[in-house]
Amino acid sequence: MSKLTKKQKLVAGKIESGKSYTLKEATSLVKEITTVKFDASVDVDVRLGVDPRKANQMVRGVVSLPHGTGKQIRVLALCTPDKESEATAAGADYVGLDEYIDKIKGGWTGIDVIITQPAIMGKIGALGRILGPRGLMPNPKSGTVTQDIATAIKEVKQGKIDFKVDKTGIVHSAVGKVSFTADQLRENAHEFISTLIKLKPAAAKGTYIKSIYLSSTMSRGLKIDPKSVDEI
Repeated sequence: MSKLTKKQKLVAGKIESGKSYTLKEATSLVKEITTVKFDASVDVDVRLGVDPRKANQMVRGVVSLPHGTGKQIRVLALCTPDKESEATAAGADYVGLDEYIDKIKGGWTGIDVIITQPAIMGKIGALGRILGPRGLMPNPKSGTVTQDIATAIKEVKQGKIDFKVDKTGIVHSAVGKVSFTADQLRENAHEFISTLIKLKPAAAKGTYIKSIYLSSTMSRGLKIDPKSVDEI
């Protein structure tokens, strides 16, 4: 059996086994138990009491985090020529149409979000096999298919994220970086979890929020008491 390192012992000493922390406690503690040398991401994982296989229990939505994610989001705007200057001014990292569609067909996926117009979805449909598995396919429900290209780009750059429950009933999301203050992390996590609660499907029966865990890159997960989400 491998021995714990000095850092691992310090971290282990700060975590109470079996304890459910309040959101306030967890967002402070996650900063203390992160020992990596880079600015680690802080993530929330929420297990929902839904059956994602049933269409009436699918949970999907968007949320604008008050303090953003701390991540540089690379945005590709697939738009008509008359919208290109608007997309560039709004902060899109890549702007164009056919040349980027060809690049994606060739295997390029060096972006985080694609924003496009309704009239262009016919061309993008052929890219479904490439974009779908990577979560990059534009969708009107997430606000990434719109005529208001500029607003959509600005919202994404400022911290708007798209989330969807996976096949195991869990929703994952980044809610900031370890360099954020505990208050910023708490407010971001609160906004994300509150949005999930508002999206509870009418068909979902029993306990909706089954568990919540907060963790940073390579840190241990901290179990959060769902009731504490309303403390802010």
